[in-house]
Amino acid sequence: MQEVTEYIKAEKIALRLIARAEQCSAGLLRKLEKRGIDTAVADEVISKLAEANLINDERYSQFWLGSRLRSAKSPRRLFSSLCARGIDHDTAKTALDSALNEETENALLARYSKKIMRKLRGKKGVDDFRSLKFLLKNEGFSSGAIEAFLENETLETGA
Repeated sequence: MQEVTEYIKAEKIALRLIARAEQCSAGLLRKLEKRGIDTAVADEVISKLAEANLINDERYSQFWLGSRLRSAKSPRRLFSSLCARGIDHDTAKTALDSALNEETENALLARYSKKIMRKLRGKKGVDDFRSLKFLLKNEGFSSGAIEAFLENETLETGA
């Protein structure tokens, strides 16, 4: 009987959390455990909620990325942040690939590179465009987007 009571309590907590915001399974598990719910019971509740499509890590990833794409973060940092939230690598990669169409990647690249260029300016012996290209590639931007961006920057600055 106590197991049933704990299951109902866990389900109520989980549903309240889901009603407030999209949840991922790992995050919901942490929140339930933090509230004193046994891990086995929390896993069972999460499994049932996932079957009912009330929690979905792919959907969570898409919403989370959508809210973060306006920031000046790189694809690598967005991917790492998703994984740190308990999203598995395949789901995170699929969501990121889906979110970063050409237009979105170009806008993210422009914001991120402005931030990086401010850091590079004034450093002696640093070739801005070569250093920037290396850093952008390292941060997960596509080669095509980087080349187009740098070509555009060269035209605008006359360098």
